[in-house]
Amino acid sequence: MYERMSPNKWQKVLYKDQGVPDNYVDESFLRELKNKVTLYDLPYVIVESGVVTQQISSICLFVVLFIYMEQELLLPVNLLYINAALSLLGYAAHDIVDGGQDRKESSRSRLDDLKSTAIFVAFSYGLSPILKTLTDTISTDTIYAMTVFMLLGNLLFHDYASAETRARRSVSLNASIFASVCLASRLPSTLHAFATVTVAMQLFALWPELRRKLKVHFPRTQIPLTLGSSLIALCAVASVSHVGAIILILVHLAVTFLVPICLIRLQQFKNNIHGPWDEAVIQHS
Repeated sequence: MYERMSPNKWQKVLYKDQGVPDNYVDESFLRELKNKVTLYDLPYVIVESGVVTQQISSICLFVVLFIYMEQELLLPVNLLYINAALSLLGYAAHDIVDGGQDRKESSRSRLDDLKSTAIFVAFSYGLSPILKTLTDTISTDTIYAMTVFMLLGNLLFHDYASAETRARRSVSLNASIFASVCLASRLPSTLHAFATVTVAMQLFALWPELRRKLKVHFPRTQIPLTLGSSLIALCAVASVSHVGAIILILVHLAVTFLVPICLIRLQQFKNNIHGPWDEAVIQHS
């Protein structure tokens, strides 16, 4: 038999002998129970859905650039010039946004970055004849089907969080590079293939990294980035197909508004229980 509880108010501590068993709780314990706690609100989910919209816009822009080159509306040389200028601007913006933090942690200098860029350009240009003929014997319908699946894989496995998940990034990037190799075989020259692979690296490797840095250091840039990328992708798709532009608008509206509204409404059916028995969470000041 345990002793009767002392007249003093019971405290939820184990280091003090209160004359009751260790598993004793009073009525205040259940008063702290919280059922179906709402984890998200609608404005937050709408803003966070922008990262998906930005990635969809990148995929659409990549496909439109391929169509431009296939229809000889865009010369690969001009595209390479544009890529080089945008890469320099993005590199400068990355250094400004990050403040040199990554460079200090990894001990990399600008000369190291220049060497890596030169190696990539040299290997990509040297392997362009191989990439051009690698899938040349496969039928065009199969190539386009493989491209669709690879771009969907890029969208599915893309790292939408700010934390580093290198496994997802590798799968997503490899899928986009494979898609670019598939499309390169349907272009007329090796320079077209080189431009296609370069664009893929810029849109699916460099641009997401800059977006991730902007989201971490400047969260308020997410809405302008989402609107800007959506508008650019919409104008690009509209120049190729008006039906495609309408579908893109519907997809953006669904991702930005319909899916978040469904998520918020589904939270009422989530039977999650929170209370004083949960593990303690250390709040960093």
